[in-house]
Amino acid sequence: MTPAPEASDAQPAMPAHGGHDAADPRRWKLLALAALGVVYGDIGTSPLYSIRECFHGPHALAVTEGNVLGVLSLIFWALTLVISVKYLVFILRADNQGEGGILALMALLAPAGRGMATRTWVVVLGLFGAAFLYADGMITPAISVLSAVEGLRLAAPTVFQTWLVELIAVAILLGLFRLQARGTARVGAMFGPFMLCWFLLLAVLGVAHIAALPSVLKAINPVYAFQFFMENDWEGFLILGTVFLVVTGGEALYADIGHFGILPIRASWFGVVFPALLLNYFGQGSLLLRDPSSAVHPLFEMAPDWALYPMIAVATLAAVMASQAVITGSFSLTLQAIQLGYCPRLRIDHTSSDQKGQIYIPAVNRSLMIASIALVLGFQSSSNLAAAYGIAITITMVVTTLLFYVLVHHFWKWPTWLAVLFAGFFLGIDLAFFGANLMKVFHGGWFPLAIAAAIYVLMSTWQDGRRLLAERLRASMLSTELFVADLLTNPPIRVPGVAVFMSGNPMGTPLALRQNVAHNHVLHDRSIILGVQTAEAPHVDPDHRLETEEIGEGFYRATLRYGFMEEPNVPRDLRQMDNVGDHIDLGTVSYYLGRETLLATPHSGMYMWRESLFSFLSRNAQPATLFFHLPADRVVEIGAQVEL
Repeated sequence: MTPAPEASDAQPAMPAHGGHDAADPRRWKLLALAALGVVYGDIGTSPLYSIRECFHGPHALAVTEGNVLGVLSLIFWALTLVISVKYLVFILRADNQGEGGILALMALLAPAGRGMATRTWVVVLGLFGAAFLYADGMITPAISVLSAVEGLRLAAPTVFQTWLVELIAVAILLGLFRLQARGTARVGAMFGPFMLCWFLLLAVLGVAHIAALPSVLKAINPVYAFQFFMENDWEGFLILGTVFLVVTGGEALYADIGHFGILPIRASWFGVVFPALLLNYFGQGSLLLRDPSSAVHPLFEMAPDWALYPMIAVATLAAVMASQAVITGSFSLTLQAIQLGYCPRLRIDHTSSDQKGQIYIPAVNRSLMIASIALVLGFQSSSNLAAAYGIAITITMVVTTLLFYVLVHHFWKWPTWLAVLFAGFFLGIDLAFFGANLMKVFHGGWFPLAIAAAIYVLMSTWQDGRRLLAERLRASMLSTELFVADLLTNPPIRVPGVAVFMSGNPMGTPLALRQNVAHNHVLHDRSIILGVQTAEAPHVDPDHRLETEEIGEGFYRATLRYGFMEEPNVPRDLRQMDNVGDHIDLGTVSYYLGRETLLATPHSGMYMWRESLFSFLSRNAQPATLFFHLPADRVVEIGAQVEL
């Protein structure tokens, strides 16, 4: 049995504060430090490759004063408008009871959508955005680690050949993904202080080079960005695809608010990350204007000769931590997808006993690890990977802006003109970046598009398959009241004890119950028909977790509700039942589950290949016994074939 999403009429409300994290100043400061290591690793290592890709390689710009100041102006305003304003000020307010990310926003909007058409579009956009985030989760570790390790070729080009650099990068990625099992809390505790040192190092290097040419700061004036476009025409527009590299990681800020809270993430950005990045980018610009040959690797060229190897080592560690943001974001995204019914059940390990949302999903970790290593070996250099990087996140950012417009216009009740102005302004920026990145499709951008398309097919097939399966079961389902009335005419043998029959629809008679009576002619004294539903909210009030109803003749109907960031535990929560006579002895309860063997047929529903795919996913999903924490020695599974 799979948990079914629960419809809700609740209207998304404008949050009045930054969540739970403002209550304890010491706690949010510690969380802000940890957030540096988990949330800001991706965007924090963009100086390794962003400006370099603008002025080095086959499509590089000439290192002229106009081009350098123009690119710096674009970087400044991209970080300011996209990250500081759009995400940190506005998007982070669109939390779903403290949880963020594209699926959390989708869940916030979908149940309150006006009509099926609105809900359908919200779901489709949300799934597309989520699919592209997974693609980004594969590319970010590869490009971050590879770009840092490539500094070794600058130090000793004859020793560190391409194959050796790739081997070192692969070894580092293997270590990173093995580390994930320790959990976000421990990883953040280790990474946070180091990333603070990394950002301070970026700032110090930037200040030193800005001091050598203070006039570089005039690039803050947006006039230089406009002049850049006028002078470079089409080539200037295409360079936006490279400038976009400075804001990749922005979506991770939103996805990880469930791990750390809104206030710590904002404090880390405005207090440390934003100023450090700006100082370093302007420092790199100053270096380029004074020494155009430094475009080969400007960040490493900023360091004194004696500090090159230490700088490479520090940058490599920072690159490892850069991957942490998208990895933990992928874990959160997967948990939400499972609970909302867009992903098969997977094994989920909760790595913190006191901080909700800190999880580890082995299957996702393995998939990201294999894909990242394959990218390193396949693309071989960070410049080649840069062509594949960015397009996935631009699409996710477009989706986020569209969904945020639905939120502010329809639910927060912003005036139409203000909502349209807001969405139009930021959508214009997002679409400009998207258009520039489209040119990368034939140079590696096809990879994230292909991965995202495959993940979207999997998620939408699982969603449609569950709906189709529920319809097939509902068509042959008998109401519990009629079933009980029929038992009175031919009563089976009653035995002492409690039996729990799991059902996706507690209003009907589960197949396992009907099969048990038909073949064994036995019933327990008390039979509970139990449904488990997932609310389209991250958490459910424990007082409203369980609803029960007595049907008669020893039958009871019960519904357990969980949020999409909560882990179902049926035995624990059934303890709340107090209307079944004697206290339930969990050690003697028998749990009956229906195990459906799905047969793909040409009947109306889905295409045959999608039905076969859904059947394959169902067979390989985590067993319901583990997912619902049922005692394995108390479970009885009764099978049946269902034609889709």
